[in-house]
Amino acid sequence: MVLVLRYVDSNGYVQERFFDIQRVKNTCALTLKEGIVDVLNHYNLPIENIRGQGYDGANNMSGKWNGLQSLFLEDCKQAYYVHCFAHRLQLALVKTAENLGPVWKFFSMLTSIVNLVTGSSQRIADFHSAQEDDINERLAAGELETGKGANQIGTLPRATDTRWSSHFNSVCSLIDKFDPTCTIIENISMNDPNVTCGVSQAQSIFEEIRDFKFVFVLHLIYEIMGTTEILCQGLQKKTQDIVNAMALVSNTKRLLTKLREDGWRHFIETVCLFCATHNIDMPNMEDRYMVGTGHSCQQYDNITVDHHYHIDIFNATIDFQLKELNRRFPEDTIELLVLSSCLDPREFFKSFNIENLCTLAKKFYPLDFIPQEVHTLRSELRHYGEDVVNHPSFKNLSTVSELCRQLVETNKAEIYRLVDRLIRLVLTLPVSTATAERYFSTMSCVKIALRNKMEEEFLRDCMMLNIESVLARNDSIDSIIDEFVALKDRKAKLK
Repeated sequence: MVLVLRYVDSNGYVQERFFDIQRVKNTCALTLKEGIVDVLNHYNLPIENIRGQGYDGANNMSGKWNGLQSLFLEDCKQAYYVHCFAHRLQLALVKTAENLGPVWKFFSMLTSIVNLVTGSSQRIADFHSAQEDDINERLAAGELETGKGANQIGTLPRATDTRWSSHFNSVCSLIDKFDPTCTIIENISMNDPNVTCGVSQAQSIFEEIRDFKFVFVLHLIYEIMGTTEILCQGLQKKTQDIVNAMALVSNTKRLLTKLREDGWRHFIETVCLFCATHNIDMPNMEDRYMVGTGHSCQQYDNITVDHHYHIDIFNATIDFQLKELNRRFPEDTIELLVLSSCLDPREFFKSFNIENLCTLAKKFYPLDFIPQEVHTLRSELRHYGEDVVNHPSFKNLSTVSELCRQLVETNKAEIYRLVDRLIRLVLTLPVSTATAERYFSTMSCVKIALRNKMEEEFLRDCMMLNIESVLARNDSIDSIIDEFVALKDRKAKLK
């Protein structure tokens, strides 16, 4: 476990420094907390002074009720947790959706379809030919229009874990190329089993892809990912606009809620039209829902087919997505970030709002601003709005960290002491775990196979010299030699 401290130094610079690396007996939240507390206590750093905490997306760390963040919040109410903006949200949403059996089966089948269709250069060529035939037929029927860049021939992208949009792109491509995909899979399944491998697999996949449930889940994932795609792309931007980012979160939640409450009829009509267009058999939605075949077949008297698809799959999948978004972006965190954005100096302090900043200090940092200081802060902000906001030295700033440095350089941090304190508190909020992950990856360079028996203390020292090499350069070789010589003399005197 790597510990990184984020703080604002006396010159107004935001620092993220490697602090320690700990070997933990297990990864439960309580063990991780004990390890962090031991390190902080060793260096006399009170837990009460924590004003922000950030972890990766693992449940044992970021869980709201029993995760590491909740354990620290019990000891320090102002140790606010902000979900890592750099975390791959789409992959987390995919994993959450896979908690539902039909969705898990869909993604598993999607991978098999892509692997089968793109398994060789010959199959890719046949797939392109099938697309050409399909496009020509639809052009002749008047279903497509000609034009520059229209009706392009492509392939099925893999839904890998390395690209932000890979899952959504794969789903979109399958919908657009559904008939050519079915054609190539059927051709593979009709070959002689003794000649071509993968025939049995192709037969099984062809039956699945022509099934109504597969088509239903395909369109459901398309709708959900189409709603969350803008948010996933927005949160990975290098320069974060907190207001717009939080607006995307709120909009995504509202759109998913609207889809759940009012979107069923339109959605099922779209699925039915797709099935009719591609000659896929549809069940009678008013029949009793039955599970299994033959002797294992069970009929549910109180559940219709429509109820099963509507409640058990459609609503349940959206609920999983909303639950994941609410877990990662709770309303109090969104409010904290939106209020903090009022300090943003971009576009001539367009977001500056005195009331919101006073609310930020009063509601989220009551231990740092006593009631009397909140009144003083309001007065400071009035002068700050007339002075700093209109000062030429602050016109071209683009980040809050630049604002903090400029206040120190112009000595205005001494004049607006409480404003400077509020800015520093906001700057301690971590919105990315990239630094910690980068430091942790450094261990693979330090503790290699030739050094696999390295003790923890020596490993910690080597990582410190490797990571904080800029600070290490301040010590000359002669000073290091003198230090070791002094240690040797001290040991001799102790004897």
